[in-house]
Amino acid sequence: MKFLKYLLFLLLIAFIGMAIYVAVQPNDFEVTESTTINAPKAVVFDIVSDTTDMDWSSFWKSSETMQNTIATPYDSILQTFTSKRIKKSELKWHFMSNDDGSTTVTRTLDADNLAFMTKAKFALFGDNEEELSEQFKADLESIDKKVAQSMATYSINIDGITEYGGGFYLYQTISSTGSNKNTAMRAQFDDIKTFMTTHNITASGMPFTIYIEMNLENGNVIMSNAIPVSERVIIAEDSNVLSGFMERTKAIKVTLKGNYTNLKEAWTIANKYLKDQNLEASDMSPFEVYKNDPAKLPNHAHWVTEIYIPIKETLEVL
Repeated sequence: MKFLKYLLFLLLIAFIGMAIYVAVQPNDFEVTESTTINAPKAVVFDIVSDTTDMDWSSFWKSSETMQNTIATPYDSILQTFTSKRIKKSELKWHFMSNDDGSTTVTRTLDADNLAFMTKAKFALFGDNEEELSEQFKADLESIDKKVAQSMATYSINIDGITEYGGGFYLYQTISSTGSNKNTAMRAQFDDIKTFMTTHNITASGMPFTIYIEMNLENGNVIMSNAIPVSERVIIAEDSNVLSGFMERTKAIKVTLKGNYTNLKEAWTIANKYLKDQNLEASDMSPFEVYKNDPAKLPNHAHWVTEIYIPIKETLEVL
């Protein structure tokens, strides 16, 4: 009986000692991890700032709370985090754009007021910072995958036969290979916009591209890149920008929502629909209209392109 009492006394002393040891452990700590994601920072910011969708996080649990307290689009986010493990903490996010278009994301946990049992767990079973660092690394990898999936999303819709209004436009024409097509398009659109600014001309619609020749297999094209205007513009003979007019026409319309890299598939679908419907393309060149400005929409999934294939109109037999 005396031995048992002595043993209980030793256990009590050990428990008190452990309690004192745990109690004097630091109540706060900081963990920081960074990664680089191949996407504009606005896209990454939008995903991180959505605290209603936390399925990418191994750090966050459903029983915990997270809210944005300060957000500076698209540079930083300060979040308040509360849980049983950590009574109060701040999660700080910083987003930095790189020259190659990628984003360096830094996540910092500044925790204080650790729960006693959490401090005991860390004291007995290991380094809390190491455990949380691994969770942070896993979360950043998950964000990277979620961003990639978000930007890769696209849809192609067959709108059927429609009537395109046509009108006046300013344009430049170029022959281009598939590898430098986008660069050539941007350069020509920039030249036309500069010309319009210099001559105080206002666009009456969104830019479009007329394909005089198109090879879907290798991407080689002869194309006229154009911006619509409300009336005919008289152009000097030595100008590198020309004035054109498109007739009103019936056309097959197909809409791509997503990255321009999916245009080959969209054109293939449009041509197949033309064949399946026993329709015949007219002598007018096919064209595509860019319905929004990609410079203002960092997520490729939001880009919208309309494809038009002008068709011959059939005469009804009486």
